Amino acid sequence: MTHSAPSIELHDHEQRWLAGESGEAMELAMKLIVSAAEVSGASELVAIEMAHLNSTHYSGQMSLDFAEMLLANKVTFAVPAHSNASVISCSSPEFRPEANDPITVAGARRVMEIYEELGCSAMWTCAPYQQPEGRASLGQHVIGSESNAVGFTNTVLGARTNKYGDLLDVAGALVGRVPMAGLHTDAGRRATEVFDVSALPAETTSDPNFPHLLGVVLGRAVHSGVAAVIGIDHLTEDELKAVTSAGAASGGIGLVHIVGVTPEAPTLEAAAQGAVPSRVSEITTDMLSGATDILTSATGDEPLRAVCVGTPHFSVAECIETVELLAGRHVASSVSFIVTTSRAVATELNLRGLDDAFAESGVELVLDTCSYYPPHPTGIDGLTLTNSAKWAYYAQGMLNVPIGFASLERCVESAVAGRWIR
Repeated sequence: MTHSAPSIELHDHEQRWLAGESGEAMELAMKLIVSAAEVSGASELVAIEMAHLNSTHYSGQMSLDFAEMLLANKVTFAVPAHSNASVISCSSPEFRPEANDPITVAGARRVMEIYEELGCSAMWTCAPYQQPEGRASLGQHVIGSESNAVGFTNTVLGARTNKYGDLLDVAGALVGRVPMAGLHTDAGRRATEVFDVSALPAETTSDPNFPHLLGVVLGRAVHSGVAAVIGIDHLTEDELKAVTSAGAASGGIGLVHIVGVTPEAPTLEAAAQGAVPSRVSEITTDMLSGATDILTSATGDEPLRAVCVGTPHFSVAECIETVELLAGRHVASSVSFIVTTSRAVATELNLRGLDDAFAESGVELVLDTCSYYPPHPTGIDGLTLTNSAKWAYYAQGMLNVPIGFASLERCVESAVAGRWIR
């Protein structure tokens, strides 16, 4: 297998990798990176400092074969590499029983084993930024692959990454460099469209659903472009997580500047890098109502069967809020209440005794995975409520159940009552 001479300058060791002198894995990695540079029009590569790998998520036999090939070649990551959420939960195997889909579950388990053996950290989370070793710094170039992590890394942390698909993410982590293109460049991070929320009523922008709905509106309007939002003076990290995850799910947004909030947008002029944006659009309550309709497929007449929160994985603060809203009450026996989060967050919950509080209220804490993708998880067999726009957006196409979108408080109250309180 040959490859034409690359149009970018490579280090001597990279030339040797490309020539196959260090084995087929490094040869393939270099060919993928060089091809990505050619496709993106990059004239150079840029060094990266960490990687969050979606390839650790089993997506079929190819992902397992690729991982086995890496292991056989005894590769070493050039930078710290962290694992995305898996198909399965090692702590709750009954969530996706192997008997229901033995090929997928066994494949997912083997992929997890291989990447840990290769030196990938056992985070198994879509929110690596919730722990220090997975949290990039302002201006750092990194590899992001999971959509919400890409958006959060660029928007909230001000680090730089494009969305790297399966195999390409691993290739970059092995090589330690990626094409200098897209959101790695200053020009690629310039806001070209502006969205103004200043005319919205205060009760609208203070509603806990607002960040999720804003993300959906932005995603469907901007797609994969870069937008700036004006008219908001404060959002918490969890609220910013809601904006970026919803924007990525509904439209592929990798970066949004919230003027006065996010690090690269102290002013609109800074976000637009001195240029004049192509358009300024006002966000209305009708747009937000339309986003709510998009996220809801249920009529409300169906019996409530489940509540699923933690997409992206719940933070410690969100878990605390959930425990406080439950106030010691038990969810109805007919309802499965599922909170998905990471091992790191679960460790903190244990130290605080909050895992016991969840258990006493009948809430199931599930680690390593998420609840919206197949194989179909246990306990989700009818009307399901969520406070996550990302979960609601994706689950409608992946789980054959009616979906209701509601605030966390409304989700909790409905779970306790055993019916959707609209």
